[in-house]
Amino acid sequence: MPQTICLAFTGASGMPYGVRLLESLLAAGCHVQLLYSQVAQVVAKQEMALDLPGRAKETEAFFRARFKALPGILEVYGREEWFAPVASGSNPPDAMVVCPCTMGTLAAIAQGLASNLIERAADVVLKESRKLILVPRETPLSAIHLENMLRLSRAGAVILPPNPGFYHHPQDVSDLVDFVVARILDQIGVPHTLMQRWGEPGDGA
Repeated sequence: MPQTICLAFTGASGMPYGVRLLESLLAAGCHVQLLYSQVAQVVAKQEMALDLPGRAKETEAFFRARFKALPGILEVYGREEWFAPVASGSNPPDAMVVCPCTMGTLAAIAQGLASNLIERAADVVLKESRKLILVPRETPLSAIHLENMLRLSRAGAVILPPNPGFYHHPQDVSDLVDFVVARILDQIGVPHTLMQRWGEPGDGA
């Protein structure tokens, strides 16, 4: 049975990671529940020239057409759509990824605020002991950032900064993006062929 993955875009830099992850999840046949913040729309426009619609159903149609997704495989929910499945522990996803993740979102999740659907979905995933992966894009990190990450790690979340490696001899930016997305897919057990694994024969390890 296909995994159900909740994917959230927030307003940190790094939207190419999130969009590539969405594409990869859909290609793998996962059922994706997509959430995104208002600032994520701004970042998508700035970094990728993507005009994400303000309405969830329009965004759903946009990505379904862009990635040729099958009907029913992608669902997009608004920020205050409290009747979405991800808002309740009675219907949690198998895993959730916040990519990219702002430090504000990370802090809110660490404190259990649940003041919008992204934060509530993350709260649900943690309390139901499902896998939560946060992909924070910030540098340098303050003591507050590190303390919030430690708190979340102790609660069971995976902190996965988008730090690409270079041992696979990347040729362009897309290779660096794929390196990070591959690590995320590995964490949630989704098969992929985005890059060669360490120790496999061929060019690069």
